[in-house]
Amino acid sequence: MVLLLGGCERTQVVQRGYRGTAMVQNYRPATLAELDAINEVPVPLRHVSGAGPTASEAYQNVQVLGDLSKPEFARLMLSFKTWVAPDEGCNYCHNAPDYASDAKYAKVVAREMIKMTRHINSDWKTHVQGTGVTCYTCHRGQAVPAKVWYSAPEPVQTGLMAHRTSARPPTPSAARTALPADPLSDYLLGDKPIRVVGLTPLQTGNTHSIKEARSSYSMMLVMAESLGVNCTYCHNTRAFSSWELSPPPRATAWYGIRMARDLNNAYLTPIASGLPKERLGPAGDGPKVYCATCHLGSSKPLNGASMLKDFPELIGPKPWARAPVPTAGSAVADLPMKG
Repeated sequence: MVLLLGGCERTQVVQRGYRGTAMVQNYRPATLAELDAINEVPVPLRHVSGAGPTASEAYQNVQVLGDLSKPEFARLMLSFKTWVAPDEGCNYCHNAPDYASDAKYAKVVAREMIKMTRHINSDWKTHVQGTGVTCYTCHRGQAVPAKVWYSAPEPVQTGLMAHRTSARPPTPSAARTALPADPLSDYLLGDKPIRVVGLTPLQTGNTHSIKEARSSYSMMLVMAESLGVNCTYCHNTRAFSSWELSPPPRATAWYGIRMARDLNNAYLTPIASGLPKERLGPAGDGPKVYCATCHLGSSKPLNGASMLKDFPELIGPKPWARAPVPTAGSAVADLPMKG
């Protein structure tokens, strides 16, 4: 027995609720060490001057980030290269030497992703708070983030499997369970309510049946696995459906679901038509985001570290009108001040 117990791995237990409610999180030290390695924040490039001509004045076809100065623009482009395509470099997106060209699909996609990042940081603070996101939050040095999802094609089932219309063999999109295998399409593309318990009889039009509960549970398992937590991170074991008794992360997760739905419909689905075949999923759709895209198994992306303080350009256009470039003989007092 001593030898048997000696081979067991110790776990770290963190209590998050009242005693006796089983509201604890269990962590494996080995898993935490792995997460620390992938959540290491890259050292930012040194800050540069915001003076001088803007990027839109200095270069052609700058449709976003044109409000930055030429040095600020160059610094951000170099950061994009290390965050997204460290091996391919600038040529991954640009058709050198014609950098203004939109011939490569990757440049068109990158432009939309910059818009999306600014949208997240300025309009979805209910989820990302002041921490925000950058391209590195999802990409981590890869052209395509490690965790994306595609719609699951309808399986061809015969024989004894033909009756399994909502469940199929375990799949990654259902947290490797036999629950409904494509919950993300219902909740992160569509606006299907996540419900487990109905308050009225089925005969009155209540659709919150056992089948609906299975779909909701499948989605919840995906979220738990994405954040490396269990159900009690967001729910109270005394009453899972009660908002009043739930921990604060439940509200953050509620906004996160709606943020992912917004991003998938407003940005990622529209760009799928311009992607090459090798970038599409088995059902012909493009990659989409879900909780794991940013979190990668951690309750907070990058363990809660914010890169946004070093890259405020990704919050949105500068909130001031840029001062004109001084010319010979101009007086500094005549130039508008930043504020």
